[in-house]
Amino acid sequence: MLKYILKRLIISLITIWLLATVSFFLLRSLPGNPFQTEVLLSAEVQQRMISYYGLDRPLYEQYFTYLGNLVQGDLGYSLKYVNRSVNSIIAESFPVSAELGLRALAFALPIGLALGVVAARRRGKAADYMSVLVAVIGISVPSFIMGTLLQYGFSVKLGWFPVAQWKGWEYTVLPSIAMGLGLLATLTRLMRASMLEVTTQDYIKTARAKGLNERQIVWSHQLRNAMLPIVTVLGPLVANVLMGTFVVEQIFAIPGLGMHFVQSVQSLDYTMALGLTVFFGAFLVAANFIVDLVYGVIDPRIRVAD
Repeated sequence: MLKYILKRLIISLITIWLLATVSFFLLRSLPGNPFQTEVLLSAEVQQRMISYYGLDRPLYEQYFTYLGNLVQGDLGYSLKYVNRSVNSIIAESFPVSAELGLRALAFALPIGLALGVVAARRRGKAADYMSVLVAVIGISVPSFIMGTLLQYGFSVKLGWFPVAQWKGWEYTVLPSIAMGLGLLATLTRLMRASMLEVTTQDYIKTARAKGLNERQIVWSHQLRNAMLPIVTVLGPLVANVLMGTFVVEQIFAIPGLGMHFVQSVQSLDYTMALGLTVFFGAFLVAANFIVDLVYGVIDPRIRVAD
């Protein structure tokens, strides 16, 4: 088991390094510099600022300097926010994105799994068709369209919830639903397919032959084994949701990481865009690493292979 953990850890670290390297050189390949958008700055002032931030040094030197700081956990200083480090901006904005993601998870996870189970148990009936319809709508309709429709229907027309901003619990309802519907649809579809797959397994037939009732079969056998594929995708899904959806945060004017990421790309704020990319990538890799560890504990085949 220890060998398996070390192997997954090394792969995770290499993945983060590759992500940081590729992102660094791709951002530096973009035309222009971060200070050209400032119309009041002369060419001489721009050159001084480029020199101050070390952007005139050789690219390989900038790269190794960044890697050295990254190993120490330092993501650098923003080129647009004066005297603001990327670490401090993440510490300020990530809790907002994480809260929004947790609310979306609390909405999507139980409903999505329940709909998947109901659809599988009522295959070919009205409940199955309704669950599949919800899944198709949630997957097909983009979050920015869903968010706009929720704003128009429940805020503009009905006046039940505020249109935007982040000032209290009532401000979190619509963005949580807009973000959670896609996750709900994905979980419904996966849970339905997984439940239908385990229904035909031999251990289910054996349980029925032993005289177990359907409730015991569903909870003790079908649901337990059907959750294994869900665990596989749940790590990346949770990471994506907790990091916040950039479009949803923009639509609802939520001061999360999405706002800073979009603005950093538009303004060529290299350190901010790169720092947020590495932070998100590390978060996603950590989620996958945890999923791998969970599988290493619950799946005996991994221990045998090790």
